[in-house]
Amino acid sequence: MKGNKRIIITGVIAILIVAFLGAYRLPYYVYKPGTADALDPIVEVDNGYKSEGDMHLVTVRGGQATPLQWLIAKIRPYQEIYPIEQIRPEGISEEEYFHAQLRMMESSQEAAKVVAYKAADKQVNINYEGVYVVNTLKGMPAEKQLKGGDQILKIDGNKIKESADLIQYVEKLKKGDTVSLTIKRKDKTLTKDVKLAPFPNEPDRIGVGISLVTDRSIDVKPKVKVKSGEIGGPSAGLMFSLEMYDQLTKGDLTQGKQICGTGEITYDGQVGKIGGIDKKVVAANKEGCSVFFAPNEEGREDSNYQVAKTTAKDLHTDMKVVPVDTFNDALTYLKKM
Repeated sequence: MKGNKRIIITGVIAILIVAFLGAYRLPYYVYKPGTADALDPIVEVDNGYKSEGDMHLVTVRGGQATPLQWLIAKIRPYQEIYPIEQIRPEGISEEEYFHAQLRMMESSQEAAKVVAYKAADKQVNINYEGVYVVNTLKGMPAEKQLKGGDQILKIDGNKIKESADLIQYVEKLKKGDTVSLTIKRKDKTLTKDVKLAPFPNEPDRIGVGISLVTDRSIDVKPKVKVKSGEIGGPSAGLMFSLEMYDQLTKGDLTQGKQICGTGEITYDGQVGKIGGIDKKVVAANKEGCSVFFAPNEEGREDSNYQVAKTTAKDLHTDMKVVPVDTFNDALTYLKKM
């Protein structure tokens, strides 16, 4: 009888330990290689041209770590652990963070449309519908003045059309200066005077401490549908633009190959750096991609391209890592491939 009781107690303890290791959430995020998803079923241009190969967006898997995931990340290559406050600012819930990532994905798709349709000489119209605060940074002046969802209408009386307007205005000022922000919060129009201060992790940069998103609607012809599901973040912008352009124009940009890449795209076709580039190279290599486009950051020594090239070398892959600063860099490479 005592033996059976001991067995039961041991079994219960084992179950509790397994549950703890697999379910309890630690104050850390783990990032690891994700997938390289073909864009043909995700992007659909009306009456678009087909290609033999595929463009791929490449993802990084991430989430709040369980003890088991934390232990695995400690010993597995290309997995990284970050304190949760480095990923999700204090006061921002997991749901709010996820929603912000989806908004950035939507914004990257809009930018990709503009770049691809202009390059293909197709009809595109941009309608600006406001600049919104995504979140405020802890310890920065805006933390107690602004809230996520606030619409910024003016800065020092100057109308704000897109987030770049505010950023460029602030860049001309200095630490300690005060700006007057006219905002709309729900149904109220408010004025907030906010001082400028250095960013905690970038003391050479000053700002009020907010992340912004420009709400735009893009009208294009022919129409295009993008079904990205729950993939978030801005880093697929370059590959969205290449896929759209490929469907809009005759010929096969892929030439039957599997083309991967990453990089945030701006409305004027500049390709910006992203996070987790090494993990994306791992995912692209696993998918069997022939080419991987990586942000060159104008030749910086520690650029995304340099990290991607080093990772590819470590993996002993034949995949060609190509540095790009613009959409046209990638397009030119594919046309000459």
